[in-house]
Amino acid sequence: MIFEGKSLSVTLTDDSIAELVFDAQGSVNKFDRQTVEELDKATQAIASTDGVKGVLVRSAKSTFIVGADITEFTPLFEMAPEDILEWVAKTSQVFDRFEDLPVPSVVAVNGFALGGGCEMALAGDIRVVDTTAKIGLPEVKLGLMPGFGGTVRLPRLIGADNALEWMTTGRDRNGEKALKEGAVDAVVAPEKLHEAARTMLKSAIDGKLDWQNRRAQKKAPLMLNTNESMMSFSTAAAMVAAQAGKHYPAPHKMVETVSKAAGLDRDGALKLENEGFVALAKTDACKAQVGIFLADQLVKSKGKKVAKGATKEVKQHAVLGAGIMGGGIAYQGAVKGIPTVMKDINQAALDLGLKEASGILAKGMQRGKVDAKKMASTLNNIIPTLDQNAIADADLVIEAVVENPKIKAAVLADTEKTVADDAIICSNTSTISINQLAESLNKPERFCGMHFFNPVHKMPLVEIIRGEQTSDATISAVVAATLKMGKTPIVVNDCPGFLVNRVLFPYFAGFSQLLIDGADFTAVDKVMEKVFGWPMGPAFLLDVVGMDTADHASGVMSDGIPERMQKIDNDPVTLLYKAGRLGQKNGKGFYDFSLDKRGRPAKKASPEAYALFEGHVAASKDFDKEEIIARVMIPMANEAIRCLEEGIVASAAEADMALLFGLGFPPFRGGIFRYIETMGLANFVALADKYASLGPIYQISDGVREMAAAGKSYFSQSA
Repeated sequence: MIFEGKSLSVTLTDDSIAELVFDAQGSVNKFDRQTVEELDKATQAIASTDGVKGVLVRSAKSTFIVGADITEFTPLFEMAPEDILEWVAKTSQVFDRFEDLPVPSVVAVNGFALGGGCEMALAGDIRVVDTTAKIGLPEVKLGLMPGFGGTVRLPRLIGADNALEWMTTGRDRNGEKALKEGAVDAVVAPEKLHEAARTMLKSAIDGKLDWQNRRAQKKAPLMLNTNESMMSFSTAAAMVAAQAGKHYPAPHKMVETVSKAAGLDRDGALKLENEGFVALAKTDACKAQVGIFLADQLVKSKGKKVAKGATKEVKQHAVLGAGIMGGGIAYQGAVKGIPTVMKDINQAALDLGLKEASGILAKGMQRGKVDAKKMASTLNNIIPTLDQNAIADADLVIEAVVENPKIKAAVLADTEKTVADDAIICSNTSTISINQLAESLNKPERFCGMHFFNPVHKMPLVEIIRGEQTSDATISAVVAATLKMGKTPIVVNDCPGFLVNRVLFPYFAGFSQLLIDGADFTAVDKVMEKVFGWPMGPAFLLDVVGMDTADHASGVMSDGIPERMQKIDNDPVTLLYKAGRLGQKNGKGFYDFSLDKRGRPAKKASPEAYALFEGHVAASKDFDKEEIIARVMIPMANEAIRCLEEGIVASAAEADMALLFGLGFPPFRGGIFRYIETMGLANFVALADKYASLGPIYQISDGVREMAAAGKSYFSQSA
């Protein structure tokens, strides 16, 4: 044994090959500080051992190295820039020292080699991967760039164009694609990986593979002339500007860094990489995106933990109410192999539901993501019916009829009479109280809310709403079923609008009041899309939701939380609804919807909408972007805080993921609580107080005022 640590070890074989094996104490290998330190000690031990002819790096686990330990980033990135720079420079030098060993090295990759794992592979002279391998540099998804030599070595191996495409998108490659691009040297079957790596290493030791030249290439300047350099980097910059936009600094910094480092050797290029890494580590976007990653991990782990408690296996679904929403829910189960009865009282609705499922599959086929076999098996898993008795064997029934409490109650009561005593019954309601609906059932303990978002196949979130009498067993089974459907479950407690819609409607109310005060809805949409980063501004979103749906839901919210959500006099949404302007569903709302010359959807601000508002709103007035953002976002933030304080949602992290997955909250802002904390709680309190005279939705709770005064964080409470 040359070296033995907690995360890795080095042994010398009979033929003088040093095998460096990553085998951390946890379930996966990752680069935490301990592992980096052990890699450096192992490298030094190899360098000082007589007789070593070559180094073979591999993993003892089912995957190579998943990347750096993200949990260490949060405290690390709070340090001063010069301290972060010292850390990343010292760490990257560990990889340099490994690369500089006086003997050839081969890295054998199985499973994931991402981020730091990929950079470890790049530090070797030769890379052999098996057919399970996924290799890539996904740091951009955390608002970062590679920090352990990735921006230096990869461009010198596969060219700047390919390397920047890898890094700015963060997409990984399988072995064959990585081989084709020149990032790896061989792809073999998993059972042959170790043997193949040894064979290639022996070829390098014997001088049959020119490992010195390979290494020299990674340490030299990029081989680009002036014209090639200008074309390559200007094209990359244009692509990043078009795809990432201005809100995500990481891909821009990568292009800039690789461009500036093109004429430098490894040490000079690494210095620029280290500096770029530090600059990104201190951005709000990085803080937000790292926060999203950690919140996502928390939500996934909670979901798996709850699902483990399930005592009932769900083998068959039933969806009550077809149409677009019901068809989408039926598709989601069917595509995952779950037989799903889709029941309605109207054949036309069943036809529409099947059309929705078929349409989703057809688009998948056009994009090459669905084959004919998958399409056939999915559609065969959907059993359309008008017969109530067809749902008798369902383990999980999802009611998705019209958003009317009396109709839903009647459907739920009939369902309970039809299904087995241990069947679970759910309501896909967006606002109606689960406790109220539970009154129609004899066994309310097997009932909960299961709120899908439209379009179902695209939106990752399902809100699982626990009623007062819902059992833990029911929640566990529904969470497990949601995960099986490929969705992200977040459990919340019952209240008007639950979590997502409860925080959305104060946002809409703030928007409506802005219009009443003279704002132009197109100007508000432009600010909220281009400046704040929402995929749709509030007017466009209301058109997508539908004015009838929005007006109905605002009535439910008003009845449920009258102290803050009373209906607004002269609400533009209500004016549009009463005028029959329902939004996208009938082609007219705030905007008029049509198709352009190429047949693509198009919208333009409607003169009829402006005419409708005249006499009900103040004279046209310009508002600066900061005021527009404050007046729509403060109400949303306030209501999210109240949901956390009231225990509707268990943690700030879960609230952030719910809004990210359910509403498309801008990822570079990290979620509603990350947005508040990035602003600073004291600054948020001051801003809300500035607008407090506008009404209760702008008035903060005592809890947030106390937290701001005490310097506390909502994320220290996340669990």
